[in-house]
Amino acid sequence: MDCTVLALAMNQQSLRARVHGAGPTGLLAALALAQAGWRVQLLDPLSPAVLRQRSRAYALTHSSRELLERLDLWQPLLPHLAPFRRLELCDQATHLQVPFTLEDLGPRDDHPSAQAVGWILQHTPLMTLLLDRAAGEPAIALALGAPLPEVGPVELVVAADGSASPTRRSAGLYLLARPYRQGCLTVQVRLRGSAEDQAWELFRPEGPFAVLPLGGDAFQLVWSAPADRLRRLEALDPVAFLEALSAALPAALQPEVLLDQPRVFPVGLELAWPLRRGSLVLVGEAAHRCHPVGGQGLNLCWRDVAVLHSLAGRAAAGRLRPSRLPAAYAWRRWPDLLLILLATDALVRLFSNRNRWLLPVRRLALTLLGRLPWLRRLSLAAMTDGPGGSLRA
Repeated sequence: MDCTVLALAMNQQSLRARVHGAGPTGLLAALALAQAGWRVQLLDPLSPAVLRQRSRAYALTHSSRELLERLDLWQPLLPHLAPFRRLELCDQATHLQVPFTLEDLGPRDDHPSAQAVGWILQHTPLMTLLLDRAAGEPAIALALGAPLPEVGPVELVVAADGSASPTRRSAGLYLLARPYRQGCLTVQVRLRGSAEDQAWELFRPEGPFAVLPLGGDAFQLVWSAPADRLRRLEALDPVAFLEALSAALPAALQPEVLLDQPRVFPVGLELAWPLRRGSLVLVGEAAHRCHPVGGQGLNLCWRDVAVLHSLAGRAAAGRLRPSRLPAAYAWRRWPDLLLILLATDALVRLFSNRNRWLLPVRRLALTLLGRLPWLRRLSLAAMTDGPGGSLRA
């Protein structure tokens, strides 16, 4: 073995990280660090069985696909993915409609699995794969549902323990938090009137409403509205809920059967400052949260992981001092975070209201979006890939 290879091997053995939180982002961060050559401790107070149990679906964009491909996770997930090849943007106040299609994505991989505007993935198959991969990875020491002794010092601590992050709080990092007056209700239903590969983003005066395909006639609904109204809806019996749902959807979309129990969640705009302290970095909802409009939440979290993966690989190869990794991570994440948080907040403020003075602005924006292919491509690239994608468009 020559000296360069030996030095690299010794450097990889010495680099250790501890990840707090084993949700989708924490698990992916642990797998990314392990692939980059680090040894990882992964801690979560919840057991694997509890971590798997959640009735939720996620919208994935191409930035998430690219990361999953790099970590050799995309192909195993393909049987569980519901692609959508058309996204219909509808403003119910102006009665304008703008479709986003594959043509608006610009050049992409030739592989058939990449030919979609986005994908919908349910929580349980995702977590099952991530937990199984983490359990089978020799470089990852798991402590799920039980404490893990912290063995020796680590070069990196990753806080991926959610918006209420105890790790962030113990580090004394500031959190800018601005709750919305809206809440978010999620439910899965059988629905008539939509193609199985079509998603909808409906702008209604009370808040955005996403209709996301799960395959066949099953859809995940993400309904934003005033929190007190959503709590009343959550308490309705199934027949009354379906009646209320039918009134909220366009006439072409007809809900037939509830597939799970409606659940209401608070919605807010959150951003931690700074994103690091010492050897600690914040990823995912420990660092930021945005409104679910546009399905940006998990993709933004996983772009955190993509940057962490790249920098961790450089550190393992000796091209970046581990002590400089947190600062480099924070510096690279700011443009994407600010763009997406400001964009989602602007969409909510512009379209979730009954202000008649804003109607001309909304009408102009949607008219231009419908008529100018380059503008659709720019908008979709920014939401799909972050600032880098918008610059390439």
